[in-house]
Amino acid sequence: MISGSGRCHYHPQRPGLGICVECKNVICVECTTQFEGINRCSTCLSAKLAKVKRPVTRREWSAGNVFLALMAVGLLYGTVYFLASLAA
Repeated sequence: MISGSGRCHYHPQRPGLGICVECKNVICVECTTQFEGINRCSTCLSAKLAKVKRPVTRREWSAGNVFLALMAVGLLYGTVYFLASLAA
């Protein structure tokens, strides 16, 4: 962005250097933080990092997990049954 095309959202006395990709506010050199190669202001960067650090809740036994467990038990039972029929 062209320097002087706007004023910093957080420091109105400073010229803007870029735009935060999250909130679209004009930010100055001191407010600009590049994360993943993209300009972000400190407020948006803090919110993004807090979202990443938040623990993920997960359900231990979803329908897919139950299905996979039953398939594994069936496969194991079938293998044992097949090997037992070969030995007899």
